Amino acid sequence: MDETELAERLRKIQALFAGAATDGERTAAVAAQERVAARLEALRQEAAEEFQFSLSNPWSRRLLIALLRRHQIKPYRHHRQRHTTIMARMSKRFCDEVLWPEFSRLDDTLRGYLEEVATRVIGQVVHANQTDADVVAGTALTGSATRSA
Repeated sequence: MDETELAERLRKIQALFAGAATDGERTAAVAAQERVAARLEALRQEAAEEFQFSLSNPWSRRLLIALLRRHQIKPYRHHRQRHTTIMARMSKRFCDEVLWPEFSRLDDTLRGYLEEVATRVIGQVVHANQTDADVVAGTALTGSATRSA
């Protein structure tokens, strides 16, 4: 059983625990949760390597940091690294099989939701036409002002 399967099993056990009606069900769910968590911890303890993640989207950065902390992995940056950089120490296997797939699924969901909200709000409050700017033939004007966000 790999870490992804273990993590999924842990999520299911947490759901069982939340819905447990009797003390026996809760006790069984807690015992199962502890066994799976111990196996995940053992996999996490494999030779730790330093990983560098560069995420320019602030929501993706927040999500990755939260996931690292949820898995008891300390996110950090070295002195003079950009704010978009997140460093973390973990096993390559844990990163490849648990953290990154989980982050990717959650990040896709979050980005889709934020895109949907932004499109709806801009369309209702600012202007309904949200198509991209037209492309015009010719050269750019010299001396034109440039703004960046």
